Amino acid sequence: MPEYAARDTRVIWLLLGAAFVVILNETIMGVAIPHLMDDLRITAVAAQWLTTGFMLTMAVVIPITGFLLQRFTTRAIFISAMSLFSLGTLTAAAAPGFEVLLVARVIQASGTAIMMPLLMTTIMTLVAPQARGRMMGRVSIVMSLAPAIGPSLSGLILSTLNWRWMFIVVLPIALVMLLVGMKWMLNVNEPSPARVDLLSVLLSALGFGGLVFGLSQIGAGGHGTSPAEVAAQAMAATTMWVALAVGALSLTIFILRQLRLQREDRALLDLRVFRSRNFTLSMTQMTVLTAAFFGSIILTPLYLQHVLGLSALESGLIVLPGALVMGLLGPIVGRIYDARGPRVLLVPGAVISSAVLWTFTTLTETTSPYFVMVLQIVLSLGLALSFTPLFTASLGSLEPRFYSYGSAIVGTVQQVAGAAGIALFVTLMSAIANDALAGGAAPVAAQAAGVRGAFMIGAVLSLLTIVGAFLVRKPADDIGAPAGAAPAA
Repeated sequence: MPEYAARDTRVIWLLLGAAFVVILNETIMGVAIPHLMDDLRITAVAAQWLTTGFMLTMAVVIPITGFLLQRFTTRAIFISAMSLFSLGTLTAAAAPGFEVLLVARVIQASGTAIMMPLLMTTIMTLVAPQARGRMMGRVSIVMSLAPAIGPSLSGLILSTLNWRWMFIVVLPIALVMLLVGMKWMLNVNEPSPARVDLLSVLLSALGFGGLVFGLSQIGAGGHGTSPAEVAAQAMAATTMWVALAVGALSLTIFILRQLRLQREDRALLDLRVFRSRNFTLSMTQMTVLTAAFFGSIILTPLYLQHVLGLSALESGLIVLPGALVMGLLGPIVGRIYDARGPRVLLVPGAVISSAVLWTFTTLTETTSPYFVMVLQIVLSLGLALSFTPLFTASLGSLEPRFYSYGSAIVGTVQQVAGAAGIALFVTLMSAIANDALAGGAAPVAAQAAGVRGAFMIGAVLSLLTIVGAFLVRKPADDIGAPAGAAPAA
């Protein structure tokens, strides 16, 4: 193996390992929500922000990474990302209450947000186009298996220890990855002078933050009939609409500013990537699938614990087989993509995912946990057939100079869609369950009704992906191929 190939392989595997560790924390709080509600005495809507806030922070920070990847070296960015993540993990482990824990999650997310675009851009730079499917299959292990395995890991820990140990266990692993990176990470990019547009950063934060916060306020005021409850509902509705309006207006101004700045190559997030029809279609598919994926990850443990009465460990084990299926299929799906393109994978993947989400709308308080486990496995199969082709086809459709921006947009879309999916699923579940309780339903039956209603939203949206699956194509192998690109690691 040539020296450059050995170097590139080491860098990619180091990034894959570090990314797995940091992405794991996106959903590690899912199973722990009931424990945190009891221990910290907070509501379900507040507790969900430990996950939603994590992904929202990523959505705010990720657009900046397009600038960071051009301005700083690979080594400097890696060390900064792992340092932030380690600091956040330490703070979370020692957090005295909800507020500090939420701040710690934000710090963790800041490091995580930098890592994934760094990984994606590095792969697009180093790996030859004809081998990218296989490499993106390994990336799908990180981007799919890591967040999916989070509930199982936290369930195992919470069966014998308190929630702080979820961070205590991860901390030494993060520190080891940081030390290994300081020794072995090499620079594979050529930094160039660039200035960050602070107004764009502010508009991005207000835009994405406003939209996700607005979604989180759906049903937050409750559904009672007393004067205090009616007032709370009115306040929540006002907050929701103001947040959504601020988010939409800020994003509109953000987009207009990027369109102007990109004429001088000074955009925070260069939107010329959307001139590629294939990239745009792939991003649309990914938005819907990611919202359904993260929504189901957060909703399924709540259903298993609050409706079926399973423990945190049991609910974690129920979703574990699906996580393993998704991770193990990633490299296989990548090879099929390299050989036959995306359509042969995306069409069955979309059909399978939609069928499972529709089946989730039939769950009741008497549904067998083993049936839920089968549904999770089949859903994971459908998503595994979808994510790797979408990652590869989207970025492979771009010119090399747009790789960093494309990676940032992929990450931003994934995190905003995931945060929106969690906020929408949980708040709709709460709203429907409260309505059922007000109508005289038993608590468990009301919770089951809430779960069915939330999954109905995901099922309806999933129908769009079946149509889109026929439209995404495989980019020509020579699009964006850098000179001397290394073979797959």
